[in-house]
Amino acid sequence: MRILTKNRKAFHNYFVEDTFETGIVLLGPEVKSCYQGNVDLSDGYVVINDNSVVLKNIHIDRYNNSGQVDTGYLEKRDRLLLLKKQEISKLNKKIAERGYTLIPLSMYIHPKTKKIKIELGLCKGKKLYDKRDTLKKKQIQKDIQRELKYK
Repeated sequence: MRILTKNRKAFHNYFVEDTFETGIVLLGPEVKSCYQGNVDLSDGYVVINDNSVVLKNIHIDRYNNSGQVDTGYLEKRDRLLLLKKQEISKLNKKIAERGYTLIPLSMYIHPKTKKIKIELGLCKGKKLYDKRDTLKKKQIQKDIQRELKYK
């Protein structure tokens, strides 16, 4: 699996409780731009409308070597995600609970099908004291590893 981009901010701001793999509908130049890694998932979120799942606010740069001049290209347009109806209804029930949201965690190329996939996380927001606690635990683990390395 070749990871194109990760949303590092998501793990800092949210507790990730469950993950889902989805397909994404992209235009040709967007696919090539994704292969180059010109994607920013940090502000992205998912909205479920009726029976469609839409990924909003992710930034995919314009492909540099595109021969066509596309003046109407929107870098932050809404992109459709491909999920089964059962998965959509399951996610809709989870999101209806207070405090849950769907956040894109990573974008990668599926090893068998060679298609671009998005990993979504069912997340619950962290409070400020949770973020501090997580940073403190990471620092303690770094210190322990450093001490073990030099002994």
